[in-house]
Amino acid sequence: MCGIIGYVGKKAVSPILLEGLRRLEYRGYDSAGVAVLDGDELLVRKKKGKISEGLARLLKSQPVAGNLGIGHTRWATHGPPSDINSHPHLDQSGRIAVVHNGVIENYDALRQKLLATGHKFKSGTDTEVLAHLIGDYYEKRRTPGSAGVPPADSRAELPTRQRDAGAPSSNPLTQAVCDALREVIGTYGIAVICADQPDTIVGARRGSPLIIGIGTGENFLASDANAIVAHTKKVVYLNDYDVATVTSARFDVLNLGTDTANVQVSKLEFSQEDAVRGKYEHFMLKEIFEQPRTVENALRGRVDNEGATAKFGGLNLTSAELRSIDRIVIAASGTSWHAALVGEYLIEELAQIPVEVEFAHEFCYRNAPLEKSTVLLVVSQSGETADTLAALREAKRRGHRALAIVNVVGSTIARESDGGIYMHAGPEIGVASTKAFVSTLTILALLAVHLGRLRNLSARRALEILHALEAVPKQLESILAQNNAFKKIAKKYAKADDFFFLSRGYTFPIALEGALKLKEISYIHAEGYSAAEMKHGPIALIDPKTPTVFLVPQDSMYDKTMANLAMIRARKGPIIALATEGDKQIGKVANDVIYLPKALEPINPILAAVPLQLFAYHIAVTRGCDVDKPRNLAKSVTVE
Repeated sequence: MCGIIGYVGKKAVSPILLEGLRRLEYRGYDSAGVAVLDGDELLVRKKKGKISEGLARLLKSQPVAGNLGIGHTRWATHGPPSDINSHPHLDQSGRIAVVHNGVIENYDALRQKLLATGHKFKSGTDTEVLAHLIGDYYEKRRTPGSAGVPPADSRAELPTRQRDAGAPSSNPLTQAVCDALREVIGTYGIAVICADQPDTIVGARRGSPLIIGIGTGENFLASDANAIVAHTKKVVYLNDYDVATVTSARFDVLNLGTDTANVQVSKLEFSQEDAVRGKYEHFMLKEIFEQPRTVENALRGRVDNEGATAKFGGLNLTSAELRSIDRIVIAASGTSWHAALVGEYLIEELAQIPVEVEFAHEFCYRNAPLEKSTVLLVVSQSGETADTLAALREAKRRGHRALAIVNVVGSTIARESDGGIYMHAGPEIGVASTKAFVSTLTILALLAVHLGRLRNLSARRALEILHALEAVPKQLESILAQNNAFKKIAKKYAKADDFFFLSRGYTFPIALEGALKLKEISYIHAEGYSAAEMKHGPIALIDPKTPTVFLVPQDSMYDKTMANLAMIRARKGPIIALATEGDKQIGKVANDVIYLPKALEPINPILAAVPLQLFAYHIAVTRGCDVDKPRNLAKSVTVE
């Protein structure tokens, strides 16, 4: 949530910041702004609204020049979207600028403290309070022995891991940031510049991602690799409590909480081309159409036909340890939670291991009993989801193994888990998750086979599942070829105010996901239910103006689901059915039918997800909604 970009080097900074912010706009688009150092003058330009309508126009009319700057695109937390509340924010002197992702929980107490010493604030944000706090300490640092800051030689040097010789803690801006952050309660990813420091950006993180991009004669700070992939492939993922001092020639990292800072240079797995729309009107549509390759990537190197199993290189558990698992808790949020529900069906059927699916944010705060042989599995596309990361840390605190399924290599969850599986889905820019969802479903099916083969799953059944998974990419291509038909059906129902999505068994979680997709991008009220639950209350809402999307593949629940469908039809509710090719009965009772290729029951969720994604997409486009930037939403939820 929110995006940060910073640059220091020899190039003109304004185009780099603007390009980076455009690439980050999916993380926040209430407002955007930049702060650029022009000589010894700090210039700030910021504007409410989307970048193309606000900041880009402002920079044309009021250009800024320089070789060092920071930028931000905002998703509002404290204070409504406005020009004043936009980032960057300045300190009391106007010489220090700060951009910030996260939430400063004790900002009001800090604000009152600063007000008492004569500070005046212009905005209602927690970030401006942080800027003033850093500025206050900076002024004290410039005057050794000032009240509130002991002389430098009386303070223990902060632990540091450096790229070159020198002591980053001797930089007064770095020292001021460290001093301020010791008073902060909450989460932050920040970038700070000062008019007195013409070649320095200071960054820090706790609970909100921040990376250093390494160039030649230039360096970057960013909250997301998408912002800098056009300029460098070499990055350092900062850890919680890391404070980085970045210049054009070097970077230094110290850590506020440990004896040493763990600095590791990584290489980005994706290219600049992966993060552009290409021929597609929206990123969401591009990512939907990438899903055949997404499944191939999730399967690549993981199918062992000879051993009739799946194989993973990163679980970091022996076969004996995997056999000893008596229970799995899967913690996730949003779309990942729906994927986890499918995982529950898969693992319980194929591996006979009890599975419980928890909302990550509930798991953190419930004192749920976990037996010694319980393993936590977390799912997060970004690997930075705040609630999911908190669940992982809680499980580890209690002495349990914590595994992860993530898409972003080097993300915090990837680094802090005991083991896990990468999706290898490539960058997902659209706010509404599509290809990461399908990738997760594929990986969960492989994991269920892997665990099942360590127990009682027969080789014959395992091979059936594996061969069915290998057939999915071509089946998805056949589904995508029907895009125009889906578009036609979507336009027919685009004016509806309410939808139901119903199913049973393996595709029940896909009904939940289909409703979520429609809500996210079209702003239509939609509810997902088990079809059997309709008669327990929700059926009271059925009328001729309320369409129902029924997922009714020819599986073990087919007859039961068809009986539930008849209840809706009897009350004159319009029915859109997702059915299996060759089903002759469904056409007699549904108003519109979308056909899915024949597949094994555990594979149906993957196939059923894609038509519902396209259905939601075309309805949203028909209604004139901004598909890639739906209102009030951000791609990665890094605040509680």
